[in-house]
Amino acid sequence: MKTIAVIPARMGSTRYPGKPIAPLLGRPMIEHIYKRVALSKVLDATYIATCDAEIREVAEGFGAKVIMTADTHERASDRVAEAVMELDADLIVMVQGDEPMTHPDMIDTAVKPFENDTELGCVNLVRRIDQESDFRDPNTIKVVMDQSSNAIYMSRQPIPTLAKTGFADTAAYKQVCIIPFRRDLLFRYTNLPPTPLEQLESVDMMRLIEHGYTVKMVPTEFNTQAVDTEADLARVAKLMENDPLLSRY
Repeated sequence: MKTIAVIPARMGSTRYPGKPIAPLLGRPMIEHIYKRVALSKVLDATYIATCDAEIREVAEGFGAKVIMTADTHERASDRVAEAVMELDADLIVMVQGDEPMTHPDMIDTAVKPFENDTELGCVNLVRRIDQESDFRDPNTIKVVMDQSSNAIYMSRQPIPTLAKTGFADTAAYKQVCIIPFRRDLLFRYTNLPPTPLEQLESVDMMRLIEHGYTVKMVPTEFNTQAVDTEADLARVAKLMENDPLLSRY
């Protein structure tokens, strides 16, 4: 099963413009993501997909393979689908371009369920939220699951409700944006019409859920921090200071 990773990135983030090339511990943030993802032993190749010449120039400067895409995509998954049209791959792992704490073992964990389940089309990593501030942060995508660990709903709002209990006694989970697709489902995704809840929540996976597809949630032991603001970048810099992975790239 040929497996590749694609990191979608763009300069025009509404919350933090230019963040992919923002400096993090002496390197552009996107370099950390690319090189950490490329350490995964299950990947045959790693690419960056972007519509911005600035990102391409920076990425090619540190040796990344770059695929240029249209600048009209609202969803990262649509950008990835365009990027892989001419590539030979059975499994495409989308790694969001704002996850500099990605660990290569996370890629391995997300891909493993496909080995024994030929019907599986899409996996997301998930982790329990350990801080109430993250639970209430709209930049953290919350997910509720059924008894088989399939996603029922994803939201930037705090779910499930705390109406009957406190945060400490509530099993609240966040989506961790390592998302493998089988090739056929990725192209099916991009050909599906966008859905009302996808647009309301601004969450890619709601398009699949609303159209009746299964999104399997797989737990990860790694606690990452996405970068959506300059404050997040400063927080990540402190968290990564002594990360042993830094010495591997």
